[in-house]
Amino acid sequence: MSDAGEKPYTDLGRILVVLPTYNEIDNLERMVKRLRAAAPEVEVLIADDASPDGTGQLADRLAETDDHLRVLHRARKEGLGTAYLESFRWGLDHGYDVLCEMDSDGSHHPEALANLLRALHEADLVIGSRWVPGGRIENWSRGRQLLSRSGNVYARMALGLRLRDATSGFRVFRRATLQGIDLDQVASQGYCFQIDLAWRAYLAGFRVSEVPIVFSEREYGTSKMDTNVLIESFRRVTVWGVRHRVRQVRELVSGKRKAGI
Repeated sequence: MSDAGEKPYTDLGRILVVLPTYNEIDNLERMVKRLRAAAPEVEVLIADDASPDGTGQLADRLAETDDHLRVLHRARKEGLGTAYLESFRWGLDHGYDVLCEMDSDGSHHPEALANLLRALHEADLVIGSRWVPGGRIENWSRGRQLLSRSGNVYARMALGLRLRDATSGFRVFRRATLQGIDLDQVASQGYCFQIDLAWRAYLAGFRVSEVPIVFSEREYGTSKMDTNVLIESFRRVTVWGVRHRVRQVRELVSGKRKAGI
């Protein structure tokens, strides 16, 4: 562990925080300032999906005065999942040891990043969880909270995934974890993308842990969540769950046959 007075993550190597953006011009600069103040040693990659509100241009201006900040311009809006996948590949190609997901709208508190990185000493993937003791959500309606809780319960039941918040988008990966979960086969988006990566890490035998976070509803701009994302999540998790249970039954039957039962 780090010596007294040092950040708890200085021994983890090079760290890259990915901030995906689409029309976040009202949030990006304040988010970057908070992140750079909370963790000045880490580097930041802003992945902008050709935001028509000028977010990409703002990102370029911020990068001109900060050598810890990079900008990845994408040709069009292609979704959260593809933004992270392209950013992860960029980070792996550029030799980063830890890659982090974080919303750019202020919902995830940059000041909590150190806690996730500290937990990475004993894990391969750490998820900032709203639904473990100590975690909470600010300024969400009861309906949205129920929807989030229900989605996570369904994922646990369908997949046997031992996580309270598999849909959280605040997380940190070791380099080896991303290299070991076959990113080329990931095609999911939104909430489902987060479940997908956690599920792949779990199946690959990586250590996945959760630490409590406070999630605050955005103050500026509009949420990118829509009904199509929810439908995709339910459909994909159901298919994965059925395949998983069928595989378990086959393995059980095969084991009994080998044992002569």
